[in-house]
Amino acid sequence: MLYHSTNNPAHRVDLKEAILRSLPPDNGLYMPDALPVLGPEFWAIWRELTFQEIGYAVAQAFFQEDVPAADLKEIVEGTLAFDAPLVTLAPGDHILELFHGPTLAFKDFGARFMARLMAWLVRGDNRELTVLVATSGDTGGAVASAFHKVPGTRVIILYPQGKVSGLQEKQLTTLGENITAIEIDGTFDDCQRLVKSAFLDRELAERLNLTSANSINLSRLVPQSFYYIHSARQLPEGVQPVFVVPSGNFGNITAGLLAMQLGLPVKKFLAATNANDVVPAYLKSGDYQPRPSIATISNAMDVGAPSNFARMQALFGNSWEGMRGKIEGMAFTDGQTRAAIREVKSLFDYEIDPHGAVGWLAARKWRAVNPGNSTITLETAHPSKFLDVMEEEIGKGSVEIPERLAILADREKVAGRLPADEAAFKAWLAG
Repeated sequence: MLYHSTNNPAHRVDLKEAILRSLPPDNGLYMPDALPVLGPEFWAIWRELTFQEIGYAVAQAFFQEDVPAADLKEIVEGTLAFDAPLVTLAPGDHILELFHGPTLAFKDFGARFMARLMAWLVRGDNRELTVLVATSGDTGGAVASAFHKVPGTRVIILYPQGKVSGLQEKQLTTLGENITAIEIDGTFDDCQRLVKSAFLDRELAERLNLTSANSINLSRLVPQSFYYIHSARQLPEGVQPVFVVPSGNFGNITAGLLAMQLGLPVKKFLAATNANDVVPAYLKSGDYQPRPSIATISNAMDVGAPSNFARMQALFGNSWEGMRGKIEGMAFTDGQTRAAIREVKSLFDYEIDPHGAVGWLAARKWRAVNPGNSTITLETAHPSKFLDVMEEEIGKGSVEIPERLAILADREKVAGRLPADEAAFKAWLAG
């Protein structure tokens, strides 16, 4: 299969170029020339399939022309070494727990798949692969874990100084080996801009063999579509889910749109954001106005210029009416988010993290107007990653810290520091 730029359909490359170079030279995003569809033979049996079998069927739909079946199956099975359970809080009110991987965040699905696919694509290549990633919290930890000690790779993680939680930062800065963390004096949007600037410098990108681990890389999105199908099959037959997606860079909801394109029946997507409501505002007005991000307690969604918006537009043929017909945007304040954390604990004895709380608020608002609908809210990270906020709202010791996170607390942070300046970053990178 070939892949084209969202900015220029005539610019087409093969899978290896699309995944390893990540970003087209025209600053668009890569999309498959033909969006695959799973046939009736899949949908006849999908409810009986395992999570791994669903993942393999989806991966085959996208990559079977390029990756041998046995290798692709191994990639999928290595990715899905943990579950994504669906928890029911109340009739029609479901939570999809995506935090059971090694770094306790949904990013583990995409990062593990991407690391394995990239390793397959560069087999036999003697050049070191440099993986660049910007993170607003969870992406960097997942990528660091997925690539840690992988031969022939080095990972450089950019994160905004003072804008990730303490335990998130430890996940980025304590592994060492082939993982380097850089604090940027700015916002996540600055980090994302610096990463893109390195890729658009084609001479630098080629010389350093750069690839991106952000959701600008298509291989991050495909495995995230696995759990949409996996969760929907657990609802009663005939029930079309309303997926509620806490959204920042909008890669997760784009993965859901890919699942819908594959044939998954979806009633609606709710894009739930914090104060960084650029996309909800667009869905209301048709006017897309990126702006500097605002710091909130749901920091992984603090994005003012979501990179995957271009893919969302492409999937709807650049139709505002088409997008708003399938996606509704809702935004909530930190105060509302804190109240939701308390309410979910009080009503259901369930600890929900600040991002999931934003999603739960959107789900409740939707069901109030659409009674009888079943919502699936994506709980994107374990609440222990936001311990300060959780304990402020539901009490000291209220959230158990999994051992794989707790052991990081006493490890020493090791990170460089740079200004949010493209020239300074590229000079550091080249040196």
